[in-house]
Amino acid sequence: MGVSGAFVHLHLHSQYSLLDGTIKIDQLIRKVIDLKMPAVAITDHGAMMGTIEFYEKARKAGIKPIIGVELYVATGSRFDKKIEPGSDRAYHLIVLAETNEGYQNLLKLVSLANVEGYYYKPRVDKESLRRHSAGLIASSACLQGEIPKALNEGGLEKAESILREYKEIFGAGNFFIEIQDNGLEEQYKTNAKLIELARKTDTPLIATNDAHYLNREDHKLHEILLCLQTGKTIGDEKRMKFDSTDFYVKSAEEFEKA
Repeated sequence: MGVSGAFVHLHLHSQYSLLDGTIKIDQLIRKVIDLKMPAVAITDHGAMMGTIEFYEKARKAGIKPIIGVELYVATGSRFDKKIEPGSDRAYHLIVLAETNEGYQNLLKLVSLANVEGYYYKPRVDKESLRRHSAGLIASSACLQGEIPKALNEGGLEKAESILREYKEIFGAGNFFIEIQDNGLEEQYKTNAKLIELARKTDTPLIATNDAHYLNREDHKLHEILLCLQTGKTIGDEKRMKFDSTDFYVKSAEEFEKA
């Protein structure tokens, strides 16, 4: 997304996305300075443990800190703890604080997710989003977001209905359709559908990279974290892994080419 004409990372997982992110705050700030980016966001999975460290170190370095979370949104009520086997337990949603009120609402949502909605993951639901949406902007997230999944499994009409609901929750100008350049074939196919949906509904687009590690060569470290998370070994061919090494903090030039 552009701020003062520059690309800014708005979907990024720090080391506080436990067993899924490897990016340390100090290293992130140094890289953002090297890349001459004016701002950066962190959007850890369902948590805000790194917020204070990130905010203070970014401000000290002259970088605008954008505080966010990648929330897990329950498929129904956050109180529902009985999900049919094989069905989705939650969708991903990127939410960023635009104001101090938005920051307070992010804190409330993360607290609700952990205290009331925890079921495998800390989950919010549409009801809690409606109550705490002021001062927030949101985007459709990765392939695990509700809108991308609807496009791939239910078609344009279903996705459009879900998009209308999110616009009603956050406000038409506060919800974005997110496209990514991450080296995944499924993502590129989905990007075309997302762009079509954005044009049809006059919804603004943002481009992100869903960064999980700082540099491309760090992907091996991320694979080890995923093995720890899932109880697998590197030698297990069926282990969970990303089918790309593109989930790093890319430069503006790399995104312009993409």
